[in-house]
Amino acid sequence: MSKNFYITTPIYYPSAKPHMGHAYSSIVSDVIARFKRLDGYNVDFLTGTDEHGLKIQRAAEEKGIDAKKFCDEISKTFRNLSKTLNLSNTDFIRTTEDRHIKSVQNLWKILEQKDQIYLSKYSGWYSVSDEAFYNDDEVNEKNGINVSTISGSKVEWVEEESYFFKLSKWQNKLLKFYEDNPKFILPVTRRNEVLSFVKSGLKDLSVSRKSFSWGIKVPSNKDHVIYVWLDALTNYISALNYPDTQDIKYKNFWPADVHMIGKDILRFHAVYWPAFLLAADLPPPKRVYGHGWILSGDEKMSKSKGNILDPLEIVDKYGLDCLRFYLLKEVSFGNDGSITQEKLESCINSDLANNFGNLCQRVISFNEKNCNLLVPENVNFEKDDLNLLNKISDNIASIRSYIDNQELSLYTNFIIDCMFQANKYFNDQEPWKKRADVVRLNTIVYVSLEIIRKVSILLNPIIPDTSLKVLDIFNLKQKHISIESIKDNKCLVSNSKLKKIGILFKKIDKND
Repeated sequence: MSKNFYITTPIYYPSAKPHMGHAYSSIVSDVIARFKRLDGYNVDFLTGTDEHGLKIQRAAEEKGIDAKKFCDEISKTFRNLSKTLNLSNTDFIRTTEDRHIKSVQNLWKILEQKDQIYLSKYSGWYSVSDEAFYNDDEVNEKNGINVSTISGSKVEWVEEESYFFKLSKWQNKLLKFYEDNPKFILPVTRRNEVLSFVKSGLKDLSVSRKSFSWGIKVPSNKDHVIYVWLDALTNYISALNYPDTQDIKYKNFWPADVHMIGKDILRFHAVYWPAFLLAADLPPPKRVYGHGWILSGDEKMSKSKGNILDPLEIVDKYGLDCLRFYLLKEVSFGNDGSITQEKLESCINSDLANNFGNLCQRVISFNEKNCNLLVPENVNFEKDDLNLLNKISDNIASIRSYIDNQELSLYTNFIIDCMFQANKYFNDQEPWKKRADVVRLNTIVYVSLEIIRKVSILLNPIIPDTSLKVLDIFNLKQKHISIESIKDNKCLVSNSKLKKIGILFKKIDKND
């Protein structure tokens, strides 16, 4: 297969159990990966855990266990989350793996050989929680504690010997790269943030620590460990067997098509990462997409605030596909969004039970009574029929564009509108009044079945399990469906047998 596509989630920091923010990044990445597979692409989809740094070391010390053992336990919960969320990832990377350590140390050696790294002394503010350095103008005192104005996390004053990466040297080259690649950073608001930061002046970046030991050792100086972000970012190529740039996996999938990240780690991915790569004569990724946060109330979720939403609890109560659909529908992609029980239940009732579920059940039920659970023959499309069918068939280019530009809200809203129009069509056409006109009745039923097929294919990346239940009506399995097939308005074979369908989504009684 000649068409390759590589998408990555952030690798998650396993200092605590997964929360809704982790689930959101993973689910939206999975939606894109599944769509691209349906569209004929060979997809590599990477997720994993970032397991080094002072934050991990301290968390392990608090529990009184070895740092590696601590990571083994917590990383397992993130691997299990991938299964619980029904992710279609093809790899799971851990930064404690030998393949990753080899890649990081090789990248370091190249940067050293190219005179991009030097030894000096670091003095400045450091956040253990963020594993990030902050300038004086990015730190404020709050209730007697120094905090980052960007993340709100506590910062500490650090003075120690450190290796530095010559980031300042790359300021103009980065600005030129952004100019030449205007869609490298999306959405546009994030691009503007990065441009403003880089134009304000870049300082050389501390890329090693000497005050703790949990990390990958600097190859030429074992007293230092490599800065956790230089370590972590390299996962995107270590999973492709870097430093073997002739490896088929690396050649097929690098540069990555999309790094999907939360907006709070934008600077690392959109400034530091391309600078490291350019300095090592490696191509940067094609895109970094910084999505918004999933809020708890009006606040970002954090362990310290005790407001973490557990995705596993929501999946257990409402079902996975309901959560996946809600996150795609209710959160305007790229912006912050919140999850509430009221909104979730309303979404399940209106969009899934009433709109999609009701459409499938009423059409199949009508077919059973009037067409013996067979795909009708002797159909004759009229203007109203073609208008509905072509709403999808004529918009394939737009549908692909929504995914390729990560306009997931537009993609989801398009599907919802198609479902609404299909229900309206069935109501307006009143097939129950057309029993004397067999051709017209057959046509209405055929068109409705075709729309159910098309919509189910478009829904497959979002709600894979439920969509396959619907497609099974037509004896269609995952391997039988594709984006290309929704161009066809007469895909269903006349007189082929249909299956009955049960309740797809149980309506939630608000009085329960």
